[in-house]
Amino acid sequence: MEQFKIPIGRGIEAVINFFVDHFSFATKAFAGVTENGINLLVSAMMFFPPWALILIFTAISWLLTRNRGITIFTMAGMALIWNLGLWDPTVSTIALVIIATLFSIMIGVPLGIFAALNGVFYRIVMPVLDLMQTMPAFVYLIPAIPFFGLGPVAAIFATVIFSMPPAIRLTCLGIKQVPQELVEAADAFGSTKWQKLFKLQLPISAPTMMAGVNQTIMLALSMVVIAAMIGARGLGGEVWRAIQRLEADRGFEAGLGIVIVAIILDRIMQKLGSRAKKQ
Repeated sequence: MEQFKIPIGRGIEAVINFFVDHFSFATKAFAGVTENGINLLVSAMMFFPPWALILIFTAISWLLTRNRGITIFTMAGMALIWNLGLWDPTVSTIALVIIATLFSIMIGVPLGIFAALNGVFYRIVMPVLDLMQTMPAFVYLIPAIPFFGLGPVAAIFATVIFSMPPAIRLTCLGIKQVPQELVEAADAFGSTKWQKLFKLQLPISAPTMMAGVNQTIMLALSMVVIAAMIGARGLGGEVWRAIQRLEADRGFEAGLGIVIVAIILDRIMQKLGSRAKKQ
């Protein structure tokens, strides 16, 4: 006698098939817009010669951090990537991370604000975030393929789902940590909900929210190698190709490129977070 099995997997597959069958027009439109955005961003960065783009990245690093060490590391790290012959995949990776992070913030920050202000939604979304953060990253590739096929758009989708929870969680945490005395004072002066949110709660919670953005970027970068399995270009694709061909040298160099990009972005976001805290 065959043992009874709760059809969890079949239910999820049925939901995915339903959306694919009835909303494929929406996913195709989204895929077209996103792929055009990726290509436009990559083309814009590739328009500049590598040495010029390195100087631009260095200038941005200095303007955002005013830190000599981070600025020098940005220039030296990007120059090393160029020297290793990994410039084109690095530009593709940066574009993928930027777009995935923008999507994660655009979705995650409003959800985090709503969770902080609505107790019912908070109790619903927190277990979902726990599930999302403990689910193996490879699982997110499964729904991406039927929706968007193989390619960078599917990689963006999987990366957004994987990297979005910190943006939601830390936005919610930052707003909830605003001192109650300040909230009561704002209420006493007759502030509306929107005035209280934009003039009190969001400015005070900015350092915590920046930490969430930082974690989102790091998770997006950690996903680039996994996303290479479904056609994402970039440094992750170089690592995946090196694994398939057993090219340890090339794989290590591509991994070093990912580390350099991660350190640059992490230090810049940390500096921005500390500056927001001082303000």
